Amino acid sequence: MYRRSDSAETMDGRFTLQPAKDSGGVDNGAFQLHENGVTKEDTLSDLKPTPPNSHFVPQKRKKSLVQLTREALPRLENYRNSRRAAKRPSLGELHGGEDTVKQDPNGVLEQDSGTPGGHAGIKLGWIQGVFIPCLLNIFGVMLFLRLSWVVAEAGVGESLIIIGISAAVCIITTLSLSAISTNGEVKGGGIYYIISRSLGPEFGASVGIVFAFANSVSASMNTIGFCNSLSELLSKYDLKIIDAGINDARIVGCIALVVMIMICAVGMEWESKAQNFLIVAIVAAMVDFVVGTIIGPTSDEQRAQGFTGFNYTTFTTNWFSDYRRSENMDYDFFQVFAIFFPSVTGIQAGANISGDLKDPASAIPKGTFLALVISMFSYAVFVFFAGAASLRDASGSLQDLANGTLSLCTPDCQYGTFNNYQMMEIMSAWGPLIYVGCWAATLSTALTNLLSVPRLIQALGIDRIYPGLIFFSKGYGKAGEPYRGYVLTLLVSAAFLLIGELNAIAPLISNFYLASYALINFCTFHAALIKPLGWRPTFKYYNTWLSLAGFISCVVIMFLINWQTSLITFGVIIALYLLVVYRKPDVNWGSSTQAQTYKTALTTAHRLINIGEHVKNYKPQILCLCGSPSSRPALIDFANLITKNNSLLVIGDVTEVRLQHRVRSSRIQNVYSWLRINKIKGFYSLLDHTQFENGAKALLQTTGIGKLSPNVLMMGYKNDWRGCTSEELMAYFNVLHAAFDHRLAVAILRLKDGLDYSKLMGDELNGTPADISMSQPPTVDLRSGLAANTMMHADSNLSLADLGKSDTATPKNTINGVKNGNSLINSMFAKKHASKVTDSTTSNSKVHQIPTFAMDNMTLFRNKQNKGNIDVWWLYDDGGLTMLLPYIISTRQAWSNCKLRVFALSTNKNEIEEEEKSMAFLLSKFRLNYSSLKIVSISDKPQESTIKFFNDMISEFRTDEEVGENGKQWENQIHILCFHFIECKVSEAEIASLQDKTYRQLRLRELLLENSSDANLIVMSLPMPRKGKLSAPLYMAWLEALTRDMPPYLLVRGNQQSVLTFYS
Repeated sequence: MYRRSDSAETMDGRFTLQPAKDSGGVDNGAFQLHENGVTKEDTLSDLKPTPPNSHFVPQKRKKSLVQLTREALPRLENYRNSRRAAKRPSLGELHGGEDTVKQDPNGVLEQDSGTPGGHAGIKLGWIQGVFIPCLLNIFGVMLFLRLSWVVAEAGVGESLIIIGISAAVCIITTLSLSAISTNGEVKGGGIYYIISRSLGPEFGASVGIVFAFANSVSASMNTIGFCNSLSELLSKYDLKIIDAGINDARIVGCIALVVMIMICAVGMEWESKAQNFLIVAIVAAMVDFVVGTIIGPTSDEQRAQGFTGFNYTTFTTNWFSDYRRSENMDYDFFQVFAIFFPSVTGIQAGANISGDLKDPASAIPKGTFLALVISMFSYAVFVFFAGAASLRDASGSLQDLANGTLSLCTPDCQYGTFNNYQMMEIMSAWGPLIYVGCWAATLSTALTNLLSVPRLIQALGIDRIYPGLIFFSKGYGKAGEPYRGYVLTLLVSAAFLLIGELNAIAPLISNFYLASYALINFCTFHAALIKPLGWRPTFKYYNTWLSLAGFISCVVIMFLINWQTSLITFGVIIALYLLVVYRKPDVNWGSSTQAQTYKTALTTAHRLINIGEHVKNYKPQILCLCGSPSSRPALIDFANLITKNNSLLVIGDVTEVRLQHRVRSSRIQNVYSWLRINKIKGFYSLLDHTQFENGAKALLQTTGIGKLSPNVLMMGYKNDWRGCTSEELMAYFNVLHAAFDHRLAVAILRLKDGLDYSKLMGDELNGTPADISMSQPPTVDLRSGLAANTMMHADSNLSLADLGKSDTATPKNTINGVKNGNSLINSMFAKKHASKVTDSTTSNSKVHQIPTFAMDNMTLFRNKQNKGNIDVWWLYDDGGLTMLLPYIISTRQAWSNCKLRVFALSTNKNEIEEEEKSMAFLLSKFRLNYSSLKIVSISDKPQESTIKFFNDMISEFRTDEEVGENGKQWENQIHILCFHFIECKVSEAEIASLQDKTYRQLRLRELLLENSSDANLIVMSLPMPRKGKLSAPLYMAWLEALTRDMPPYLLVRGNQQSVLTFYS
């Protein structure tokens, strides 16, 4: 309900809505479109003024807040990662733009993205889902079968140290695990999900595989412990299957694995019920042992087997270590630690099934810490009891007991903590209960491991990190049980079960678990150190440097246990890491490595500001005005030849069309996708709704940050300069002036058949795809002609009339059109002549015929060059850039077969030999390799045919100096928008005053035809356009004379600052 507040003095007839005290309103009106008969026709005009201080009470229908404003209230649904969850209005909708929200016709809510492994079945609380699984996982095979042996080897003192170190590692890891688990929702996948969302898919996937493998092997180890205990019991009654040894263990173990897998596959509810029974059995067995030890031996047989009861002498003897050889292995402190450590590796049990928890963020810290405290205390008590009430060696003979020689049987003793793994059964009040507890402990840990591995495999498969696991990730039933994953887990566990040796498997598991714990600690350390804004864990009892200490401790312990196994473990992790890096999965999880990348880049950019520039560290940082990269692939490839793995490349795109935000964002995304697919590292800057000249000048001034700013402007040669409008010609010419005004070097690339293939490729930057609307329509057909903005696309003299000819198009050059033309040739460059590029997202794709010559031109600078030459015409000293760029190109693998040939000008025709020696000396000082050097003279007058060629070229631009008014009338007639009309013509006076310079360009053309017509690439100093002294048509005529009918041609002019040096 709302009440109206009126004030004659302040509101002037307007009204405000405030919550009324009447309880008849709706609590959550923001998400109700219709309330009690409210219809679309209701508007704000229905609200009529009422007397002051009166309540606004609707009679027939009530207004909801959503009808009064487009704004959305803060709700959890607005922040879910679901494409069909409730969404707040876009900025365009609120501000008044033309963005529209596409409604799904079915209106079905999808599962949240990025939540692999989530299950719709039963959800567990912290006791059933974390505390009991952790406790069961910790109280495993070592508690009943190896703890007394650990005391015998290490003694009570060092056993407590082993437990203390293990507890310290687990506590620190639990702190780190709790911090990560409470930093947002934790979905299915456990350790993999936590690490992948914190450090990225590379670390998460590699550790996830290792952890899944470790859990599978751990299930095998605990099953072997169960089988050994069962065999020991059966041997007392002379029962066996084959040999009462390892073969019996293998048979029973495989049957046990199948049964446990079936229990897990039935579902979480059955597994939880089984856990309840198992934990009761374990606790009962532990109480049985404690009570039996306190009571002491009740028969001489127990005493003969080494059970003395609490005895100070026994405790003193057992306090110190006595490391011996056992099972063909010499043991020391860290080898014993490796045997014991798997018994404390259950802290991740709750996190492994995080997708099945009601509240993972709260349950994981609470349940894990409680389980850890109880288990560590229990281990310490058992160590004291075992060390104070049992002997290391006992013969079991009553006669030796009577003679006092009970422990003189070494090394052939059959009893005692060294020799009998069932010593706890001897010391207990009722022996059979220890067997039950041992079976419950081993089977419960195996059950927990078998339950977690398929979930982890499913999470990896859903994220599509490793293709081989996708098959095993399929979920079945309402709860999405990964039955295929269960089968894979069964096979891996069964394979290691066949080893049959408990002590042989334990060290390997320890290394895998320690590696996982190390990375969990590193995740927390890294996130806490970087402190991205998204790092806000609700668990506050962690420390950045404590997590680092935990990471270092885990790694050190790994190598102290067994450095060979540690190297193998890290080798496997690195190999899996590199596999993910190579595959580059398309995921974005906001990991701390992404935050680290940003922070490092920002810090480095700031540091660069304070680093002075030096000629030895010069890098050509290129701003390439090419429009869409797919429309001029050769220009981008050439720029990439120079900047690849070396310097900055920025792609500038200027369009006169006004773009909607969605169109603009899609275009930027498509360009970066094109760059990534074609392995080009660069940045893309788009300016829309602006003229080419203004946009290019803006890019020249604003592109880059700090020292990461372009110092070279690269453009394509304007092939249509004679046929374009005066405005376009002047815009191109003025951009050159602007670059020099801002002290940038300039490079202009020309190919014989042009650079622009936007019309051929149906480039979206030249028009608009059918499914996207622009706010300003182009002036011509978008697919068949040029749009209003032609400045970025009018540099090609490619004859499109030839495209339909059968002799230029072959079936192998057929490329399917794609929905976004920007990505049409994404895959084309992988091979020069791809047969087809198919886009599965379009059902009615157009087929474009790609002429062979066009394909050759577009891939020119990607292909391996044949043996040839790069001719460098270093005419004027511009700081050395004219020489540096071709040198960089010659170092690229594709151009390694090409050698540099240098041409330079002579100042005096009679001193060519001396000048050649001087230039050779200069090049040698610069350490630039070249194959030949030639000094040329341009003082001779060009041939008449060359002069005629030039005159014919500029004839349409020639005029006298009195052309002003007549020219203005002509301009108005053909509607040419030229700000300085006289600059679009070449006067006779100008031709006369610049005749010598013109002749130099024409003479250079003759020399080029004579010396460089067969070169793979020509690089020449760009003539300087003197501001106010040279008109655009005449300057372009000079460039045309130099470059027409030539091989690939690059005109370069440095900014007159040295980029080469001979100093060390």
